[in-house]
Amino acid sequence: MEKEQIREIIAKRVAMELKDGDVVNLGIGLPTAVPDYLPEGVQIFLQSENGLLGMGPTPAPGEEDPEFINAGGGFVTALEGASCFDSATSFGIIRGGHVNASVLGALQVDEKGDLANWIIPGKKMPGMGGAMDLCVGAKHCIVCMEHTAKGNPKIFEKCRLPLTASHCVNKIITEMCVFEVTDKGLLMTEINPEFTVDQIKEATAAPFEVAVDLKSMLD
Repeated sequence: MEKEQIREIIAKRVAMELKDGDVVNLGIGLPTAVPDYLPEGVQIFLQSENGLLGMGPTPAPGEEDPEFINAGGGFVTALEGASCFDSATSFGIIRGGHVNASVLGALQVDEKGDLANWIIPGKKMPGMGGAMDLCVGAKHCIVCMEHTAKGNPKIFEKCRLPLTASHCVNKIITEMCVFEVTDKGLLMTEINPEFTVDQIKEATAAPFEVAVDLKSMLD
């Protein structure tokens, strides 16, 4: 499966999780594609932790404004009625529980909902940034990522990398399936019909249950 197709499948499915009027924080990378696939009639308010609520789409080439960037340093636009504020206010919004959903990528996630997404062994990293706050401050934490990395599992019984936060992830969405994180572990509620349950088991380093009413994630 091509990278662009994988990205589209995941972003489309994540978009279905968001409700009209939600305040949503999108992590860098794949999560930024989610607004392109929102169902008709659904309007969300994108929050960037560097101090913007009401973030708009990426500007056209040549129309970038250096005053408007997201937390990853990419150029963005601001919708009519958007608000700009300092980082202290921004993290007050996050820590105060006013963000309905946080959509993050991951290096690893486990069956307890632990998330590791900030450090790659052997590479210099500045720190975990705002992800730590978003994991525990948002009402709903969604991980969206490719199911494997170069064929190696990213979903484990227990994360092997330093954690960003523990017991924070509510849902995992990959190109292969959708997992709910429950008190009893992972429950696969939806599957991409291009894959079989056995293929997903082979690509997942954690046990999981399959929902009785397993649905297609492409419907």
